[in-house]
Amino acid sequence: MLIICGSWLGKRGFYEAEIENVVFYHSFVEIEKIEPVSFTIFSYDLSNETLSLNLKKSELPPIVIVKIKKFRKISKSEGSFRLLHLNNALQDNEFILGVLRVRKLIEKGTVYQINLTNRFDFEFQGDPLSLFFRFYENQPVPYAFFLNLNDFFIVSGSMELFLEKRGNTIISKPIKGTSKSHAFLKNSQKDKAENLMITDMMRNDIGRIANIGSVRVSELFKITKYRTLYQMHSTVEGNTDKSIIEILQATFPPASVTGAPKRKAVEMIDTLEPHARSYYCGCAGLIKNKTDFTLSVLIRTAVGMGNRLSYYAGCGIVWDSEPERELRELYLKVKAFYPDINTMIESEKFCYKKLENLGDV
Repeated sequence: MLIICGSWLGKRGFYEAEIENVVFYHSFVEIEKIEPVSFTIFSYDLSNETLSLNLKKSELPPIVIVKIKKFRKISKSEGSFRLLHLNNALQDNEFILGVLRVRKLIEKGTVYQINLTNRFDFEFQGDPLSLFFRFYENQPVPYAFFLNLNDFFIVSGSMELFLEKRGNTIISKPIKGTSKSHAFLKNSQKDKAENLMITDMMRNDIGRIANIGSVRVSELFKITKYRTLYQMHSTVEGNTDKSIIEILQATFPPASVTGAPKRKAVEMIDTLEPHARSYYCGCAGLIKNKTDFTLSVLIRTAVGMGNRLSYYAGCGIVWDSEPERELRELYLKVKAFYPDINTMIESEKFCYKKLENLGDV
C-alpha cells in the first residue's frame, strides 16, 4: 500500500496508488532506468556507494521502486493504534556529549558542521495507516507519504525538498534553522550561518551536474510556518539534462542532513551515532515522466517492522551550538509525531569540562 498527500500531485487530500509491481535494488549501478510513474525510496545506506565509505547499514533494501498504474483519491480512515516509547539510541546526556564532540571536531578543523541525529524506539500496536493520518493532522507537510510493504512500513512527514526536476530545471530547497519562534529564527545569526553553509554545499552539488553558469540561489533564509515549529530554507536552482540516477550519484546524500565537508562529515557521523540511519536522511519521491521528478529529504520519518517502530530526528551542529538548545530542538522535531514524548532533558549544568577530555573522535 502507498498513500501520498495530494501536494505531491499538485492537489489536495490523499491519494492511494494502484501498484503494478515493487522492485528492490542494492546499488545505483543496478538500475538501467526508472519507468514513470513510480515512487522511489533511496536509503541513506547508499552513502557508502556515492562517497566510497564503509558505514553502518540497515537490513532493509537500499532502493525501493514502486511502479504505479494510477492514483485514486481517498478519504482519511479512522483506526486505532498505540505507541509506547521504549528507548533512544542516544540518551539525553549522550546526545549532549555528541554535540560537544562535534564542537571539538570543528575546533580541530576536521569539519565545519555536522547533522547529529537520534533514533527514538517504540513498541507499536494497531493500524500504521492511522498513525500516518494522525501524524499528518498534527503537522501537515507537502511531502508526506505512507508505504506499507508488509515486511516493513515507512511513515514520512517531510517538509524538505531535496531535488525537483522540471524539464531541464533542477531545484533544491535545503532546510537549516528550526524554532518555535518566527522572530527568534529571523534574528538568529547562528541559524543563518548554518543555512548559508548548507546552501553553498547544494550549490556545489548541483554544480556537479548542472550546465556551466546556470546555478543560482533564488531564495535565501525564507521562513515557513508549520503547526508545531518554524523552518528556514533557501532555494538553489540550475539547468541540467542528466538522468535521475546520474544526478543522485553526484548529489547523494542530501547536504542538509550530513554536514560540511560532506564526505568527512558522513564519516564522522558514523562514529558519533550508534544507529544506522536506514531510510531516514535518504530521499523519496515521485518519478512523473522521463525527465521530471520530485524527491523529498527523508526527515521526520519513521520505519516500522512488526511491533517495533523507530522515529528519527536530528540537529545541525556548528561551533556556537548550545548543547541544551540543540537537545530542545531535537525534541521539538519529535512533538508532531509523538506529542506525549517526555523530554527528560538532563541538568542545564552538564559538565562542559568533558569537552577537554574527549580525546580523538
